[in-house]
Amino acid sequence: MSPKSRAQLADALVAKGVPDEAAKAVLDRYTEVGLIDDVAFAQAWVSTRHTGRGLATRALALELHRKGIDKDIAGAALATLDPDAEEGAARVLVERKLRSMRTLAPEVATRRLAGMLARKGYASDVAFRVIREVMRDPRLPGGE
Repeated sequence: MSPKSRAQLADALVAKGVPDEAAKAVLDRYTEVGLIDDVAFAQAWVSTRHTGRGLATRALALELHRKGIDKDIAGAALATLDPDAEEGAARVLVERKLRSMRTLAPEVATRRLAGMLARKGYASDVAFRVIREVMRDPRLPGGE
């Protein structure tokens, strides 16, 4: 079982038919003893999803919202990400994907790479800047 936010656990208890008062008491007690910690959950989620999946701040914020994490807690967790690290993650994603696009026309590769980065939450200006830079690198497949 993976870690869950308080909101996710509350939803699970409601789905199991646990009365609201009992669910609140259990969740309050779990929070009190440290078994539920939305701050730690958000920090761990941001760190692992950014590192492992290369997700950008925007996508991570949406995921945390869906997990029921408070906006302030999510903001604090997202603030730990370095903007340069986000651009570096985009570069790694583009370099990795570009290797399988050697036979594609540059316009097609650019369009597909931009779509991939958009799905991962990267802003279009960052996506196209990184794609242009990587595609100009002669050391990489597809580079000039």
